[in-house]
Amino acid sequence: MITVHHLESSRSQRVLWLLEELGLEYEIVRYARDPVTLLAPPSLRAIHPLGKSPVVVVEPAGEAEGGKITLAESAAILEYFVERHPAAALAPPAGTAERARYTYWMHYAEGSAMPPLLLKLVFERMKTAPVPFFVKPVVKSIAGRVLSTFVDPQLELHGGWVERALGEHAWFAGETFSAADIQMSFPVEASAKRRGLGDGASKARAWLERIHARPAYQKALERGGPYQMLGG
Repeated sequence: MITVHHLESSRSQRVLWLLEELGLEYEIVRYARDPVTLLAPPSLRAIHPLGKSPVVVVEPAGEAEGGKITLAESAAILEYFVERHPAAALAPPAGTAERARYTYWMHYAEGSAMPPLLLKLVFERMKTAPVPFFVKPVVKSIAGRVLSTFVDPQLELHGGWVERALGEHAWFAGETFSAADIQMSFPVEASAKRRGLGDGASKARAWLERIHARPAYQKALERGGPYQMLGG
């Protein structure tokens, strides 16, 4: 049995998508964000000590296959299921250039793409955070300067890199859809939501249209519920 501990509008949406692509049965345990902090509820810590999503619990059918496994981190979860279902061909063959690109984008999504997007979220909130009136101009000024001199240039750099990659190949690993596209969906969607993709991002926009049209993606949305990265 597969149980996905699913936090609304979070990275766990792409885990649901992968499971739909693989045609696997799974159950969902839903969690709502705190309306003020937007953080996951403390109840998630009962599943994993960090209290973050996604978390997937796998309970094998037979004792010979081992006991219950609790998985966290999107890339680790995706790789776990992709390796166990090779017939779905969601990872390129080992030793190929496509596999090297696949591995790169699987790690790039969280290791390089998400940090500046998180900083964008934090410093934009700082600009409007409730603080004493006499320090508000200072906080707003500092946040604006960090955004303009570091965060926004970094987002432009990464946006250009993604656009270039999708200009060279139809999908992130090559000419075939793979789990790397599932992994990259969250940072590209987050970028589109938080800053817009801009006029020079035609390849990224076309890629988003292609993934959003996939039946498994649509089914995952039905199962997962409202997903704020799409503006819903």
